[in-house]
Amino acid sequence: MQRRDFIQLASAALLAPLGARAQDFPKPGKPVRIIVGFAPGGPTDLQARGLANELAKILGVPVIVENKPGASGQIAAMEVLHAPPDGHTLLFDASSFAVNPSLYANLPYDPMKQFTPITVIALFPNMLVVHPSFPARSVKDVIAMAREKPGTLAFASSGNGSAQHLAGELFKQKAGVDLTHVPYKGGGPALNDVMGGQVPMYFANMASGVPFVKGGKLRALAITGAKRSPALPDVPTMAESGLAGYEVYEWNAIFAPTGTPAPAIVKISDAVQKAMRAPEFQQRLAMLGGEAAGYTPDQAARFVQDQAALWGKVVREAHITPQ
Repeated sequence: MQRRDFIQLASAALLAPLGARAQDFPKPGKPVRIIVGFAPGGPTDLQARGLANELAKILGVPVIVENKPGASGQIAAMEVLHAPPDGHTLLFDASSFAVNPSLYANLPYDPMKQFTPITVIALFPNMLVVHPSFPARSVKDVIAMAREKPGTLAFASSGNGSAQHLAGELFKQKAGVDLTHVPYKGGGPALNDVMGGQVPMYFANMASGVPFVKGGKLRALAITGAKRSPALPDVPTMAESGLAGYEVYEWNAIFAPTGTPAPAIVKISDAVQKAMRAPEFQQRLAMLGGEAAGYTPDQAARFVQDQAALWGKVVREAHITPQ
């Protein structure tokens, strides 16, 4: 046997198991479970269900969404970790995934080591909104007021360690101001009190805030993303408003337990990219105020690591605890 023939045979032998594993996912007739760490009906759940419908057509097996809400996504994460790492059980999580390691001292798993990002689905900029009677007309006005009377301006959030709380703390750090945090048990009560004038400011997500801005019950001062939102094209970004380096998103991503075969990760990622191009899913994302991301697994891993570093610094410097 010639050396070249031997090398070709050896290479084929080495690649055969990889090809076999690629064919192992999905197993015929075995459903793919998408575990969502939030209650039915919310933005994360709506995205997951929209994707599930499309993925079922692409993968040729049932794709089932299961809601396991509670503990900032920890219950859902543990559910996925207890399942075989074969690609048939996936975690659909939010930006809290990257916050939990620094927020919870006794997290029962290591998100960065025990999960493999498959893709980031979408980015959701927030917006700084105020009661219509609030005298500040811009971010510069807010900063000037806060510097004139430190600690007297307040912002509401849906709870300690929530996305809105972290957005406010990062604003304080970037602007060098002292604001008072007023936590609520959920975004609804917080938003209601801002509209009622009890608390002047709130970092609202686009889906819940835009209707009230357009209805005149809130006034938007700035968008927290890198670019203006098509939903409110006249509202400037934080950078345009003079706060350089401030860029905040809520986001959703799909993860697999570490140990899931690489060919399955690639196949799921490719299927998700195709599913995201479906017109129905695009419409759903636009309705929620999101920007499609569709990152590759490598891009998603870098993004999640960067988010964990960003929010870890904010949590440490602001001494944030869950309660």
